[in-house]
Amino acid sequence: MRCSWQCNLKAVVAIFVLTQVSRAAEEAPFHIQAHRGAGLAMPENTLESSEGAWAHGITPEADLRVTKDSQIVCFHDNDFKRVPKNADKATKKLGVEQVTLAELKKLDVGSFRGDQYAGERIPTLESVLAQMHGKPERLLYLDIKNVNLDRLAELVHQYGVERQCIFTSTHYKLLQDWKSRIAESPTLLWNGGTQEELTKKMDELRKSDFRGITYLQIHVHIGDLASDEPFEPKSDFLKSLGAELKSRGIVFQVLPWECSDQRAYEQLLALGAASFATDYPEVTLAAVQHFREKQGGK
Repeated sequence: MRCSWQCNLKAVVAIFVLTQVSRAAEEAPFHIQAHRGAGLAMPENTLESSEGAWAHGITPEADLRVTKDSQIVCFHDNDFKRVPKNADKATKKLGVEQVTLAELKKLDVGSFRGDQYAGERIPTLESVLAQMHGKPERLLYLDIKNVNLDRLAELVHQYGVERQCIFTSTHYKLLQDWKSRIAESPTLLWNGGTQEELTKKMDELRKSDFRGITYLQIHVHIGDLASDEPFEPKSDFLKSLGAELKSRGIVFQVLPWECSDQRAYEQLLALGAASFATDYPEVTLAAVQHFREKQGGK
């Protein structure tokens, strides 16, 4: 059984040391996104997982959908087949958009990560933003699944978290639409696919000079780390893109897909990764700490 953030002393110590190393080097703490809220350590997209991530210097991600009665909530999947253990056969076929908030609140989305999380519920985005108000250190990735941007902007303005919400999408036009509503909001453009597909997409982004992008994320698939080329897309592509983004003032974020091997994160740091999205925040923290210690010892 995985240990929760609350009981993981190793993670606490790692973050403390990492923060001190960062301050000593006069640089901001390394930015880590917890995929779907808290990675695999806690249930996805719950208020409790967001609180756990924030408590340890990690930025949670919230996947946004709208209920039948127009409430923006945090839930990743198109339907309820995978996550809510108490959903009956008929409910499992449904999705957020087909139920009301009251119906949604009956679903237990914690138990699938362990009995210790039983009873955790799908939160409204408003309840999450309320926990960010007046706490500028708390950031949140807003991953757009299905949501009205005008209503989303209203909520962000209502809680005064314009600079704390990182608007996230794979669609560049959607990022531009959002920036027209909240110009000061940071953004993340995430990108998956083959190296050939990614090359074409980067060429298209260069035409607009990557305008409006704060973070650019690349999904990286990990092979044999002892081989000459363990990554797809390949190392040369990642290194070149990382250097280009740095010169443009854009944060190069990497998502090592389904990878819990600390060595992969350290190798990606050597190639220029400046941020990570991850299902394994503890592993990522340890990799960043170890990499920086080695760099400082040179």
